[in-house]
Amino acid sequence: MVTRVGSGPAGALAAAAVALAGAHIGPAVTWLPGVRGALAPVLDGRGDPARVALTFDDGPDPRTTPHFLRALDELAVRATFFVLGGRLAEQPGLGARMAAEGHELAVHGWRHDRPWCPRPGRDVRDLARTAELIGEVCGRRPVWYRPAYGILTGGRWNAARAAGLRPVLWSSWGRDWTAVATPDSVRAEVGRTLRGGATVLLHDSDVTSAAGSWRAALGALPLIVADCRARGLAVGRLCDHGVPVR
Repeated sequence: MVTRVGSGPAGALAAAAVALAGAHIGPAVTWLPGVRGALAPVLDGRGDPARVALTFDDGPDPRTTPHFLRALDELAVRATFFVLGGRLAEQPGLGARMAAEGHELAVHGWRHDRPWCPRPGRDVRDLARTAELIGEVCGRRPVWYRPAYGILTGGRWNAARAAGLRPVLWSSWGRDWTAVATPDSVRAEVGRTLRGGATVLLHDSDVTSAAGSWRAALGALPLIVADCRARGLAVGRLCDHGVPVR
C-alpha cells in the first residue's frame, strides 16, 4: 500500500497549521496601498472629499508631543492621535491634556510590536485595556484602531471587533520616521497621494523611529496644512471626517 505524502494525521495537522497561518497573516496584505484600495478601500480612512483627516502615531511622548500640540493650536487644527497604551499609562496627564485641547485619542495597541506569531488572547487583552485606559483618561471611549506598523492580522481584526473598535489605516503618509526625512521630503511625500477625503499619517514621537525624526514631521506640519487649505480642504480629526464607524 502506498501512502500519499501529506495524508493521515500528520498531513491534517500540517494543513490545519497552514490554514491557521493564512487566517492570521492573510489580512495583513491590506498594508499594501494598492491591495487595500482594491479590496478594502474603507481601511484607507476615506471620508468627506472636502476634508483631510490628520493623524499621528506612537505617542504620547513628553519630549515631543507637546511641540505638536502647540503647533496644532497655532494652526487652529485638531487631530487624531493613535496612542500606545503603555505610553499613555506613563503619561496620563499628557493624554488628558490632548483630549482637553480638543484632540481625539485612538488605539494603536498597548505596545509597538510586530505580530508575526499569532497571539489572539494577548491581542484581545491589549486592545481592550488600551481602549479602557483611553476612556478613563479622556472621559470618552475611543472609536478607532490602527495597528502597529499598519499590519492588520486576523488576530488584530478579531481583537478590534471584540473591543468595539473600527480599524483604519491611512491613504497618505509622510515617511517621516526615517533618518533622512526632512520637512520638505515629508511634505512632498504626503502631497504625492493627497486628495480630498484622505487620511494622513504622521508621527508625534520617535520612540519606534529614527532618533530625531519627529522634527521632520513637526517642520512639515504647517506646510501640509497650508497645502490642504490652498486646495480648499478642511483639516481635522477622524471623528469629523465622515468615515463610517462600523
